[in-house]
Amino acid sequence: MLNSILVGTLLTIVTVAIHASGTTQWIQHLTRRAKAIREEQSRWSPTVILGSTATVLLLLHILEVAVWALAYLALVDSIRDLEQATYFSTVTFSSLGYGDIVIQGPWRLLSAIEAMTGLLIFGWSTALLFAVVQRIWNLPPQKPTDE
Repeated sequence: MLNSILVGTLLTIVTVAIHASGTTQWIQHLTRRAKAIREEQSRWSPTVILGSTATVLLLLHILEVAVWALAYLALVDSIRDLEQATYFSTVTFSSLGYGDIVIQGPWRLLSAIEAMTGLLIFGWSTALLFAVVQRIWNLPPQKPTDE
């Protein structure tokens, strides 16, 4: 049990570091682009900003799930291949918990820690997406274009 807690804590730290790094870099990118976005007054800018933010967050989640999947593959005897490890990690990280794959033995606590970490990370992503929506909402009204 102690090994599961220690490994789970380490994997949570890695997951948080990935998410912190990725979201910090994305916020810096959006901040650098903010002036250009305001000046362009493109009607597609809000869509592009929201879509690209959601895509960046999804890619971060996929990377984080992959880290946990590699740990399952290395540690859990009943996880046979990378596809199964990735599937189990995705279902666990997202808290779906289908139950078609269940870890037995000393590493089963690891999946509960991953689920808690996933909830934290999804909340963080939701908060960031909401902040981006608020910033877009506060953009000055678009100027009519002459066509």
